[in-house]
Amino acid sequence: MDLTQSTQKEKKARAKKMMLWFGIVSLLMAFAGWTSAYIVSSSREDWLQDLELPPAFYLSTTVIVISSITYILAIRAIKMGNSRQCTSWLVATLVLGILFIVLQFNGFSQMVAQGYYFTGPTSSIKMSYVFLIAAVHIVHVVAGIISLLVVLFNQIKGKYTANEFLGLSLGATFWHFLDLLWIYLVLFMTFVR
Repeated sequence: MDLTQSTQKEKKARAKKMMLWFGIVSLLMAFAGWTSAYIVSSSREDWLQDLELPPAFYLSTTVIVISSITYILAIRAIKMGNSRQCTSWLVATLVLGILFIVLQFNGFSQMVAQGYYFTGPTSSIKMSYVFLIAAVHIVHVVAGIISLLVVLFNQIKGKYTANEFLGLSLGATFWHFLDLLWIYLVLFMTFVR
């Protein structure tokens, strides 16, 4: 490969990384807006002070943290040239990502069973924020799962090697961002009363 091709390849890689980071920053700004509105609304007289998040939200937090670990192990495997192990770790990450979403919906069911709804006469502004923030995060996890499916497809096709795994790395960065974002959101909704 000549120097021009190498430089072009590096430019494309930098552009892809930059686009990912622009997306992550825009998501951070959106969630910062929602959590700021949550804080401002907490001064309302009808704000629920004693609301506990459903246990499924905490369980799903554990699941998404483990899924980040499996993604890390997938990258480690490809760096070591172990393609089969990389594929296995990516499949594990996918299963854990789906389990995260299932647990989130289970958390919604737990809130509804306690009489809390997103809208309507028995809802509250705090519950609306909890439902909204969690639901929007789920939408982004679905995007992460789609990204993971593309990475898994490319991995199965043999696109990644110990020296060439940019797509895998970008997918992992987005996944880890979603993980850290959810940890922040759970801590925020737990401690900001």
